Amino acid sequence: MKVLIVEDDPLHRSYLHEAVNAALPECDTVIEAENGTVGEKLARDHKSAHIVMDLQMASRNGIEAARTIWKERPETRILFWSNYSDEAYVRGVSRIVPDGAAYGYVLKSASDERLKLALRSIFIESQCVIDREVRGLQQKSLGQTNGFTDSEYEILVDIALGLTDRAIAKRRGLSLRSVQNRLQQLYDKLDVYQAAGDDHEDGRFNLRARAVAVAFLRKLLNYSALERAEAEVQEWFDGLHESPRDRHRRRVRT
Repeated sequence: MKVLIVEDDPLHRSYLHEAVNAALPECDTVIEAENGTVGEKLARDHKSAHIVMDLQMASRNGIEAARTIWKERPETRILFWSNYSDEAYVRGVSRIVPDGAAYGYVLKSASDERLKLALRSIFIESQCVIDREVRGLQQKSLGQTNGFTDSEYEILVDIALGLTDRAIAKRRGLSLRSVQNRLQQLYDKLDVYQAAGDDHEDGRFNLRARAVAVAFLRKLLNYSALERAEAEVQEWFDGLHESPRDRHRRRVRT
């Protein structure tokens, strides 16, 4: 068995190396990568390797690296090991997991035994292991306990990118009224409103900007999520100006 560790902190890489050796006596090769870019290359070179992946890395974060790895080899088993349980990260991971994949999301604050159990459960028994705190956010993101639907979250990201209502409607295939209704649902769930007595022109807040600010404070959005969304919206903009033939060629290349 091979295990690839993708982690930019040398001390954390060393700790994970020891944890893998202790938890998986079946493992005869441990490979290390200092960022997501190197991790993607090593995953291609060692196709049978299971992966332990940090999420927040300076060069190529774990979500983007895992997206590429899973696209090329959907059966890869990945354990995400992170300091962060923000909803933005949880949603980011949930969006890219292939159907039927064995994966895990364990916080770095978890005990040594918890980490070792997760390694064996995912890599040996093909089970999914999600920390309780992360699982709660996953359930919330699926619409429970006043969470956001996927379509509401997409519009939250779109207004954070600065898109107008009309641009959002075009991008998401919605009517202008549907976009405005979902914006109102967002404001309600984020508790964003103009105070009673404030008129439209002199209100305390720009509601769109206030919604984005509250989303950051609640950790619904973060830099990595917006960095990824910015790349996606730029690709969408580029596609608006492509001919059908150029669009087909680009899809064939990717």
